Amino acid sequence: MIIKFWRESVMASCLLTIIRIYLGWQWLASGWDKISGGKFDATGFLRAAVNHSNGDNPAVQPWWADFLNYFAIPNAGLFNLLVPWGEFLVGLGLIIGMFTSIAALMGIVMNFSYLFSGTTSTGPQMVLLEILILAASSNAAKLGFDRWVIPFLRAKITNKYSMRSVHKAYKTE
Repeated sequence: MIIKFWRESVMASCLLTIIRIYLGWQWLASGWDKISGGKFDATGFLRAAVNHSNGDNPAVQPWWADFLNYFAIPNAGLFNLLVPWGEFLVGLGLIIGMFTSIAALMGIVMNFSYLFSGTTSTGPQMVLLEILILAASSNAAKLGFDRWVIPFLRAKITNKYSMRSVHKAYKTE
């Protein structure tokens, strides 16, 4: 009954739009600050997270510290590009309601990366709201561009891979 409300109700769609825009603004602003600042470098954050994997009560699990130490830090240049643009694009997608589910999923991935690295801040709240957007499915973007973009893409894909078009392409050869 609750899932049905979130997936089908007009009132839920309106609430989800507010949540979507709020989350989108958080991501967009964070990404834009890093992009426009021009000096974003994740190396210090990554090294600090690795340092928090030691001691009696480590905030970072050893497996995550190994990932950071052996993959993320050596490829910090890649993360210096992915983090700000990822945050910005997730925010943009959520605000305009375009590819909403993908944006929410990528937001969850980034939030969990920050949480695994030992920071909390607004991460848990954002994860819960993003999960709500994913659970609501297409109702989360009824008041957004997904209302038009997703049916258009479905029609294009369906037409491209329909038996009629395959038969027609085979017949002309």
